[in-house]
Amino acid sequence: MELTIYSAGWCRDCREAKRFLTKHNIPFTEIDIESTPGASDEVIRNVGKRAIPQFVINGKWIQPYRPGEGFLHDEMSELFGVTG
Repeated sequence: MELTIYSAGWCRDCREAKRFLTKHNIPFTEIDIESTPGASDEVIRNVGKRAIPQFVINGKWIQPYRPGEGFLHDEMSELFGVTG
């Protein structure tokens, strides 16, 4: 599985997403939309807005959070087949 996360240092949900991945030993590549030229445009091109964090799993874009609810622990645990 190839996993990329689009994030930014100021984003609370991004930090939570990375904590989740690290806790479950899920390898990922991080792209910071603030410091990577064109990354913010890539997010907009694929999801229609500048919404982070975004997971890209084997080329499929997935939003691992819901506005007002935060990171979707249960849904992401099921997606990645992890518990706890």
